[in-house]
Amino acid sequence: MPITPVKSYRRPALLFNAHLETIWSSLLRRPSMPAYRRERINTQDDDFLDLDWVRHGRDRLVVISHGLEGDSRRAYVTGMANAFGAEGWDVLAWNFRGCSGEINAQPRFTHNGSTDDLHAVVQHAAESDRYRTIALVGFSMGGNLNLVYLGSEPDRVPEQVKAAVVFSVPCDLAAASDRLAEPSNRIYMKRFLRLMGKKIVEQSVRFPELFPADDYWRLRTFHDFDSRYTAPLHGFADAMDYWTQCSSLHYLEGIRVPTWIVNAMNDPFLPAACYPQLSSRSDGPVRLLGPDHGGHCGFVQFGRGGRYWSETLALELLESF
Repeated sequence: MPITPVKSYRRPALLFNAHLETIWSSLLRRPSMPAYRRERINTQDDDFLDLDWVRHGRDRLVVISHGLEGDSRRAYVTGMANAFGAEGWDVLAWNFRGCSGEINAQPRFTHNGSTDDLHAVVQHAAESDRYRTIALVGFSMGGNLNLVYLGSEPDRVPEQVKAAVVFSVPCDLAAASDRLAEPSNRIYMKRFLRLMGKKIVEQSVRFPELFPADDYWRLRTFHDFDSRYTAPLHGFADAMDYWTQCSSLHYLEGIRVPTWIVNAMNDPFLPAACYPQLSSRSDGPVRLLGPDHGGHCGFVQFGRGGRYWSETLALELLESF
């Protein structure tokens, strides 16, 4: 699967490098908040997931998965929700465990391999009998989770799921973790650790043996965090075992529905291993689109009613179904 160049995106002149593109869209964009209606569903392990809906009574639904330490109110999610809602789609933006404003009940996270959580959300929507078409959109970790879900056990994906578009995906978690540990990405790494640390501290009150927090400040990288928390909490041997089992790179060949991976070539989070070259036939269901610019979950576009390029692209691709 060669990378398909995308010439339709031109970044604004004032955002002249990848870090500016990434930071602008994350911290400075202020799209209007969708008129979410929250629903809480229970999981099989006696926990819960909070789902934010925008319903127009249509028979097509987009399910949006946010990135690490994001939520349904992040600008890249609300921008996508607004775009699809304006074009006559129902919208479901779900929150990973502990990301909806309330810490989850069980001593676990929604991690890169939590396909059970994503399946619970998609199955819940499919069983409502409202939707003939369900499309998946994901960002970063949420994009990786979508790909693992679609490719690891394709037989359990509801038949209503017709296509997916994912952005800024760390398809190789080990390589992406190494990239985030580089000095040029220190500002992002520190922010991730700070946000994750707040949840560790909350969980340490209830599960002190599973969430030791006294010297959390010593952690510096995802390797530190995943070795100490993610791997042992979720049954992996170590961080490398977690990264290997939960990297979407290994599941792309199993995907059966049309799927587009959109990774900007200048994404500061993604090394070369996150631009997968599939050995499958060129007319297979998975496509890798590589615009020259965009940063990480950026794709900033001024004007056009406040709609970013990523939202226009997702609509163009998914409207065909």
